[in-house]
Amino acid sequence: MTTINSSSLMAMRSAILQQNSALQKASANPAGVGIGAQAAPAPKSDFTEALRGALTEVNGLQGKANAASEAYERGDTTDIAAVMLQREQASVGFQATLQVRNKLLSAYKDIMSMPV
Repeated sequence: MTTINSSSLMAMRSAILQQNSALQKASANPAGVGIGAQAAPAPKSDFTEALRGALTEVNGLQGKANAASEAYERGDTTDIAAVMLQREQASVGFQATLQVRNKLLSAYKDIMSMPV
């Protein structure tokens, strides 16, 4: 069973901070961009893959929790502790994902409100 651990969340955090510092450097030096110059496309980073992996993992945890709940309701299992543990793991994973989303939206709003 895979779970969201602190090292994967810290890796996502560091990727966000790196992208934030790169954006701050780019906005601080607009003289390098001439009229008619095209900005280079952003390279695909590990951040998108880390985020996609975390979302897939949270989705898997929620699916396992739902399957365990349905198995308990059908009477296939009587271990309520295991069912509650899986549901709590899914809940914690969802809450962590929600907090990451909120921070990303906040960073996006801050970037969009920066003067150019």
